[in-house]
Amino acid sequence: MHRLIVALLAAFDAALAAAGGIAVVLAPLALLWVVGLGDPDWTALWPAAAAVWHLGHLVPITVTLPDAYLAATGIDPALATFTLSLAPLAFAVFTGLFAARSGVRAAEAGAAVTGWLSGSAVFAGLAVLIALSSGAPLVASETWQAILFPALLFAVPALLGAIVGSWRVGDEGPIDALRARLDDLPEPWGRVPALIARGLGVSVLGVVSVGALIVVVGLVAGSTQIIALFQAMNVDAVGATVIALAQLTYLPTLVVWGLSFAAGPGFAVGTDTAVTPAGTQVGVLPGIPVLGAVPETTTPWLLLLVLLPVGVGALTGWILRAHLPATRDPEPVGPRLTVAIAVAALTGGAGALLAVLARGSMGPGRLADTGPEPGPLALTLGLEVFVGLAILLLSPRVGAPVAELEPARPAATRTPVVPRSLFDPHTGEHPVVPARPGDDRTRDAADPAPSPGPSGIGSDVDHAWPTAPVPRADAGPTADTADLSDDEVRARIRDAWASPEWGRSGDEPRDR
Repeated sequence: MHRLIVALLAAFDAALAAAGGIAVVLAPLALLWVVGLGDPDWTALWPAAAAVWHLGHLVPITVTLPDAYLAATGIDPALATFTLSLAPLAFAVFTGLFAARSGVRAAEAGAAVTGWLSGSAVFAGLAVLIALSSGAPLVASETWQAILFPALLFAVPALLGAIVGSWRVGDEGPIDALRARLDDLPEPWGRVPALIARGLGVSVLGVVSVGALIVVVGLVAGSTQIIALFQAMNVDAVGATVIALAQLTYLPTLVVWGLSFAAGPGFAVGTDTAVTPAGTQVGVLPGIPVLGAVPETTTPWLLLLVLLPVGVGALTGWILRAHLPATRDPEPVGPRLTVAIAVAALTGGAGALLAVLARGSMGPGRLADTGPEPGPLALTLGLEVFVGLAILLLSPRVGAPVAELEPARPAATRTPVVPRSLFDPHTGEHPVVPARPGDDRTRDAADPAPSPGPSGIGSDVDHAWPTAPVPRADAGPTADTADLSDDEVRARIRDAWASPEWGRSGDEPRDR
């Protein structure tokens, strides 16, 4: 595909990703402006939508409550200005997936760099327009953050997608050069980078699934409390819809919280609070319905949840072990240990990155500290995944055939035997003896034969030719060889090689 077409398609992908994110915010807010507000201020609609979009792309926003609102609600003026930085990660996930898909398609079209540069530039340009046009006195953000963070959330996944796509189809450039270098590595070290990448993808997907499972269980267990909080808010249908959509955008954030809870470190919902399997200390929580899933008390039995990340590591190890080649020799420990350590370390690093994205401030005062701690989550998650990996990846291969585990006996110790009846009765020598099956060499009668051992078999077991005692030259013809032509004799010799009845090394030759 022409590079110009690839650049235009990548630019369209970037524009669609930015417009889709804004539309998801703008549509429900416009409905709220029309139905929920009696005399709406339309000039505030766009800054509000842009502020939510920025927050979803990890941009902290500063909220300043008006004096009239403070007087009506009785809020302490010291809390009138605060920062919101707890991101609804659904927007970041949407942008990242869109960007990764765009990078993969550009690579498959043969213009990975062109597509990546075009899409990233267009998304960054749209981020500049949104940042410069959304200023408002009530919500504000740093301009450089409003430009840089959304641009990185598109550029980095697009680059990763381009690398993955180039690895699949080739790029006649650095990716192909890297693959050639890896192919030159001795086995099984050449497979190690691919196994690490595969293992990282499986383990990260597995631990995220564990977090999602914890969230589902928490929502089901706390459904009564969640419904009670919804009813206490006393909102109409439009307000309930907007609140439900807002909580839905925080679902990926809650999944990371659930992952941290299952791994052990837990998470915080305010300063000096903790929600862990070993115990909870939360105090008074905001009246947000989804927080009804946070358990008020826990039981020590919940510590068994750490077996879930261990199981993810075991599953990853089983999948990686299936991609390692079977060998007759003992499997080398070095490559498998390297894969296990690398996958566990990278999984822990991915957990730390997710914790950074899923923590921040959700309000003034004690609500300024919420979410999991990156360091403890990285350490515990990496160790738990490593334990599961070690169980399946470093243990001896189970269920392998005996032929794969035991080295085959050298062929030189199985010297075939040619019967006396197949030797030429007139010369006392065999005419032409074929080589071993699969070898196109032949041995002529003029070639010297190895000296026979005490049993009539050649004592040199490393010799490539069969041995047998040579009859006397004046011996009369036997009944089964007197009338045979040379071709028939050769055929019978070949049959003798193929038949298992004519002995192994050390056996006496047999007459037919």
